[in-house]
Amino acid sequence: MKNADLRVDAYIKKSEPFATIILNHLRKQVHKTCPGVTETIKWGFPHFEYEGMLCFMAGFKSHCSFGFWRGNLLKDIREKANKSEEKAMGQLGRIKKLKDLPSDTVLNRWIREAVKLNEKGKSAIPKKTIIKKKAVRVPVFFTKSINSNKQTAINFKKLTTSQQNEYVQWVSEAKTDATREKRMKLTIDWAKEGKPQNWKYMARYK
Repeated sequence: MKNADLRVDAYIKKSEPFATIILNHLRKQVHKTCPGVTETIKWGFPHFEYEGMLCFMAGFKSHCSFGFWRGNLLKDIREKANKSEEKAMGQLGRIKKLKDLPSDTVLNRWIREAVKLNEKGKSAIPKKTIIKKKAVRVPVFFTKSINSNKQTAINFKKLTTSQQNEYVQWVSEAKTDATREKRMKLTIDWAKEGKPQNWKYMARYK
């Protein structure tokens, strides 16, 4: 495979068996559609470059992820990401088997569109009106639960404001008491270890 990176070979080899199949397929389609692409490892997982960052893929314990660096400029990709019920890093949701991927024809079309964007040098951030985020209100039960464990309270304060807010929103948006209690318990356990709410999608915690 032209312009292959041995580190990507190693990454795929140590992945879960189901992930190896998916990652090899994605890798093959990217090289097939864009022969000039080069590989690298950034933030602990494979990235593909062509006239800049093009796309990336990652394998986790129970799913894989794939995304385009400028995916927010690809209309079909944006729509798919918004419709996906299982959110994950990238725009294709949680990929657990090959059938979860779009057909090779569709995938290759998206890759070609991403290549054209890079060749034109368009910005990955479309112009839009900046909306100031509202401050997140922290429920009393949340604060009491966090402070019930000394180590959790200490490490929770070390998280960034954004990471703290993600936990608050995640717990507060639970639709049932049972779900809220379950999320609160996970928050206490994860924060105790200094992990942000979306730690499962971060390479450093893989």
